[in-house]
This record gives sequence, C-alpha cells and structure tokens, in this order.
Amino acid sequence: MARYVMVSLVLLCKSEIAQVKSSIFNRYQVLVSMDFIAIGLFFLVLLIALSIVWSTLKTGISPMMSSSKARQAMLNAISMDEKGALIDLGSGWGTLVIAVAKKHPNKQVIGYELSWFPWLISMLFKYSLGLDNLTLYRKDFKNADFSTVSTLVCYLFPGGMVALEEKLKHDVVNNKITIVSNTFALPSYKPTNVIKLKDFYQTPIYVYHWQPK
Repeated sequence: MARYVMVSLVLLCKSEIAQVKSSIFNRYQVLVSMDFIAIGLFFLVLLIALSIVWSTLKTGISPMMSSSKARQAMLNAISMDEKGALIDLGSGWGTLVIAVAKKHPNKQVIGYELSWFPWLISMLFKYSLGLDNLTLYRKDFKNADFSTVSTLVCYLFPGGMVALEEKLKHDVVNNKITIVSNTFALPSYKPTNVIKLKDFYQTPIYVYHWQPK
C-alpha cells in the first residue's frame, strides 16, 4: 500500500513538474513574441521617422496637413467646371485630393508627394475607396507634368513657391491655370484674391489665375 502511495506521489509530482515546465515555456514564448513585436514596431516607427526626416531635408518642409478651415477655403476657391486635371503639389496624407476625388468622380485628380509613408497611407485610402479618378505619384513636384492641368493646389514653403514659379514660367505655355496656395505666395506674381481665415494665425489663402506671358 505504501509503495502504491509513493508511486502515485511520484507520478503526481512529475505531472506537476511537466505542467510547470509547460507553463514556463508558454510564458517564454509569449515574452519572445512580444519582444519581436516590440522590436518590429520600433524599427517600423524608426523607418517612418527617417523617411519623413529625409523628405523634410530634401524638400525643406515636412508633410503637414492643411487645417480643416484652410482645406475648405481652398476647395471653395476651386471651380470644378474647368476642364483639365486638378493637381496637388505635396499631397501629403491625401486629405484634399481624396475629398475632391470623392465629390467629383469625373474630375481627374493628381497628387505628388515625396515622403513615402504619407504617400502610402493616401494610396491605401485611394484603393479602399475605389477612387479610379485619383492618381498619386511618389516624386518631387518639380518633376510634375503640367500639360493637362487646369487647377493647382499647394501647401509648400517659400523656397518651394520660388521653384513653382520658375516651373510655371518654363512649363506652362498655352493653358491658363488657377492656383490656390495655403499660407505662402508666389514671389513675383500678384494674386487675384487673398482669403484670410478666421483662425489664430489669420492664415492667408492665395488665389491666382496664371496666364503665360
């Protein structure tokens, strides 16, 4: 009888030890998995940050979204009756071009964005919403094709506006273009209208009707 009890106790101990080992192993696996997830997230965030820093150093401005007030004022300044494409120079996260493409499915809408992560996010929204009239390019707006454009919208920076004016002088030969710029003006071209937003900074929205000279 005593021998039977001893055998039972040994078997019970072995079972308990096996369960403890299994529990420890499972916890170890969970911890390892969590470590891999944390490391993966860290490198993803690092990659995103580096891409934004790189594009900021290259272009002189980080990919910033226009405020909702600025975006609405820009949309109000645009005539969708004009033939030709609407191009957003520095389309960022895609908020403006997506809004236009959704509201005007027959309008050709094009966005140029150099930073790959905002561009990727806007591409995901484009395909998830089925916006066939929206084209998004991941490249510098200085390489944009203005041959079909009727409307330009932008939120750039002073150096970018200088580059844009030079590109307009060089590339736009025949077509007239409506230009709507958030905050920054063309250096030597007088705007048709300046809209002052009722916000803390009284942000100006510059409207131009560009004609080749």
